[in-house]
Amino acid sequence: MTHYAEEMTRLKEDLLAMASHAEDAVARAMRALIERDDALSRKVEEDDNILDQFEIEIDDLAIHLLAKAPLATDLRFTTIAMKTSANLERIGDEAVTIARRAVELNTEPQLKAYVDLPRMAEMAMSMLHEAITALVNRDADKARQVVASDSAVDDLNRQVHRELASFMVEKPATITRSLKLMVISKSLERIADHATNIAEQVVYLLEAVDIRHSEKKAHESKDTAR
Repeated sequence: MTHYAEEMTRLKEDLLAMASHAEDAVARAMRALIERDDALSRKVEEDDNILDQFEIEIDDLAIHLLAKAPLATDLRFTTIAMKTSANLERIGDEAVTIARRAVELNTEPQLKAYVDLPRMAEMAMSMLHEAITALVNRDADKARQVVASDSAVDDLNRQVHRELASFMVEKPATITRSLKLMVISKSLERIADHATNIAEQVVYLLEAVDIRHSEKKAHESKDTAR
C-alpha cells in the first residue's frame, strides 16, 4: 500500500471514529435527560473537545491530501470528508445543548413523561448511522433514504412544539420548562438535518449530482399532497 493510500484509509477511519463519538454523545445526552443524570450531562459537555479535535485532524489530513492533486473521485471524497467532519462537530454541539438543558430541567419536577423526544433522538441517530454507512459502503440508495427520512423528524418536532405551546397556555407555570424542551426538540431536528447533509454529500460523491434541497422539497410536496 502506498503512503497516499494509507493516508486515505486513515481519513476514512478517522471519519468513522468521529461519527461513533457523535452518535454516542447524542445517546448519552438523551440518557442524561431521561434519567435526570447531571453527572452524565457534564461528561457530555467535557467530552465535546474530542469531536473538536477530530475535526481539526480530519481537516488537516484532507488539506494535505488535496495538495497531492488526487483523482476526481478521491478529490470529491476528500472534500466531502471535511464537510462531513463539520456536520459531525455540529452534532456534538447539539448534544451539548441537550445536556445543558437537561441539567437546567433537573432543578424542577419533570413536566411530562418523555415519549416524542426519545423517538426523535432514535430517528436522528438512525439517520446519522445510515448516512455514515452509506458513505463507507458507497451506497447512494441508502443515502437517498436518509434524505427522505428527514421530513418525519421535522413533523415530530412541529408536533412537540404544538403540544408544549398548549402546555404553556394552559399552565403558565410550565413556560420555562416547556421552552427548554422546545430547545431540545429543535436540537434533535438539527441533528437529523446534519445527517441529511452528510447523506446528500454521499449522493454527490457517487453520482456527481447535487441534490441539496431538491429531494427534500420533492418529498415534502408529496407529503402535503396526501
